[in-house]
Amino acid sequence: MTIGAFCVARRYESRLWGGTQMATWLGVTDAPTQFAESWQVYNDNTITTGQHRGMTLRALVARHQAALVGARSYARYGDDFPLLAKFIDAGQALSVQVHPDDDYAHTHEAHTGFHGKTEAWYIIGAQPHSDVIHGLNAPLTRDAYATAIADGTLTQLLRHVPIHAGDTIDVPAGTIHAINAGVFLFEIQQTSDLTYRVYDYLRRDDQGNLRTLHIPQALAVSYLDNNRPARSTPVVLGSGHEELVRSAYFVMERIATAHAQHWTRNADSFEILTFIDGACVLTDAQGTHSLQRGDSIIIPADSPPYHMAPSNSATWLRCWVPDA
Repeated sequence: MTIGAFCVARRYESRLWGGTQMATWLGVTDAPTQFAESWQVYNDNTITTGQHRGMTLRALVARHQAALVGARSYARYGDDFPLLAKFIDAGQALSVQVHPDDDYAHTHEAHTGFHGKTEAWYIIGAQPHSDVIHGLNAPLTRDAYATAIADGTLTQLLRHVPIHAGDTIDVPAGTIHAINAGVFLFEIQQTSDLTYRVYDYLRRDDQGNLRTLHIPQALAVSYLDNNRPARSTPVVLGSGHEELVRSAYFVMERIATAHAQHWTRNADSFEILTFIDGACVLTDAQGTHSLQRGDSIIIPADSPPYHMAPSNSATWLRCWVPDA
């Protein structure tokens, strides 16, 4: 018997840079102050639908293993659900930061249980003249990078990339980056919360202390050339169906349709479907799910084809794990 599609409870995160767009967009009335992130799919989120209601996603992976995540993901990550899907609402600029890759994380941060962190952003909303930081204006040596951090000139060397709703930004591990004020986005990433702050505008935490920077780690993992493109170019897969970004860790697609149709799960991978417009009814062998903007649902790796019936029209992002 297959597991069947299921939803998990969101996890809300408050940060000092949180914005005001997401609560309205999600229709959330109990949002925390400085509502910054909604973790849609994460290891420790609780299942809210189906026969496994009440279990955590992590526990369900431990029980069903490759049937849930796929053989290659289970061989690579074991009982960890390998992706984290979230919405981010930046009322203020996030810190300038960088994430480690798997090798560094597993060697130097093994005690955290986290992997490296490659991520990608789909821009849902951006105020006029919004941008993100992605890499450097010109290559730097590691010594010059350290000097710029120490003397406060790093911000002059960062590349600002203008963005608009519908853009996809690819952020491999090692990329110096920041989401700036006025940006609301969907993020797909490896399951990790390892973030090394390089610069934080001298902001203080709620105890009045300057927020911690992680300079030695950032110096070790930052990519200091400037030839990584920021925007990912979509690849058309069919009518209303595009591949937005592909890495060794995830693929993100966008599907926009007004037509009911059957969808076949990608080979040997679960899928995360996250709705960014409209409403839709998903039906599989185990039941029916009514989904709307802001909802995410997981399609297990052992699932047969499922049926999607939009109400007028719907747009969703489909994320899955490719063969590395």
